[in-house]
Amino acid sequence: MRMLCACTLLGEFFVIGFAGLVAMQTSDLRAGTVWAVSGVAMLLCLLLCGVLTRPGGVQLGWALQSALIASGFVVPTMFFLGACFAGLWWASVHFGRRVDEAKAARLAAEPDTA
Repeated sequence: MRMLCACTLLGEFFVIGFAGLVAMQTSDLRAGTVWAVSGVAMLLCLLLCGVLTRPGGVQLGWALQSALIASGFVVPTMFFLGACFAGLWWASVHFGRRVDEAKAARLAAEPDTA
């Protein structure tokens, strides 16, 4: 699960950076405000890559997905992109857990060769 979720978060990192560039050009917000918000969100993406397996890591990821969708009020395209990444996040968590369970079952079924 960790690898799939981390890949989704890294993709979001770049999308948030590009959305910040768009927001600077199309909104009334000051550049400092845009980069403060975008920078925190980008940093959160990177930090979440490291804490995915800890309690609350996946829930923080869901909070980030919600914030990404909400950013559509500043950059309307982010409604669509945020929804796409929320779907990717769901798939990463869902199928990542399935892969982890299959790996654990396979390891448990292997005879001990030591």
